[in-house]
Amino acid sequence: MHTAHVPAGDGPFPTILALHGWGASAHDLLGLAPYLQGGEALVLCPQGPVAFETGPGQRGHGWFPISSGTPMDPVAFVRGRGVLAAWLDEATSRYPIDRKNLAVLGFSQGGVMAFDLVLRAPERFAGLAALSTWLPDDLANAIPASDALTSFPVLVQHGTKDPMIPLERAIETRDRLARLHVDLSYREYEMEHAISPESLRDLVAWLDEKVLRPIRLA
Repeated sequence: MHTAHVPAGDGPFPTILALHGWGASAHDLLGLAPYLQGGEALVLCPQGPVAFETGPGQRGHGWFPISSGTPMDPVAFVRGRGVLAAWLDEATSRYPIDRKNLAVLGFSQGGVMAFDLVLRAPERFAGLAALSTWLPDDLANAIPASDALTSFPVLVQHGTKDPMIPLERAIETRDRLARLHVDLSYREYEMEHAISPESLRDLVAWLDEKVLRPIRLA
C-alpha cells in the first residue's frame, strides 16, 4: 500500500520519498505535497509493513514494532528495511522519478528508516530531512565511511516540547551526524511531536535551496 502525488506532465520529476511514523499510514504525509515545490514535486508515501489496532475499527502502521523502554528489535528492523528497499526499487521503475533529485523525508519512526536508507547509500539520494526523530547509536556506528556523505544535505527538525521523543535525542542525533561531516541544518521549534507551520516553511525552503531547486534552474 502506498499513496502518491504525481504532478502534471511527463517528468522525470524531482521526488520526495516520505516515510510516516508509528501508528500512521501511507496517507499521513501526503498532505505535504501541495507545499513541496508548489506541488511540482513527485511525492511517494509507502506504508509500513507492521499493522496493529489503534482503536475500534482503526488500524495503524509502522516499520518495525516499538515499545517504550525496550530496545529496537534488530530482526524486525532488518525486515522493515527489506520491505522499504524492495518497494523503492519497484517505485523507481513505475514512477517518473529523477533519480539525481530524489530526497527522503522521515517523520518519527519513519526518520529512523530514512537515516538507515540514505546514510548507507548516500550516492543514491539528493538529501535527507529528519523530522521529530532520532538516529540510534547502533545505526550511527554501522554507517560505513563514505566520501559521498561529506557535505551531503541533511535537515533535522525537532520540537522542544516533544513528549514522544525528547529533545535530548535530537541533540544526540545532531552530534552523531556532525561526526559524519554532512551538510547539517539543525533546528528546534516550540512545538510537540508534530510539523508546525514554521517548521514546514523551513522544510520547504531547505528543500528548495539544498535539494530540488537546482533541477528547476537547469
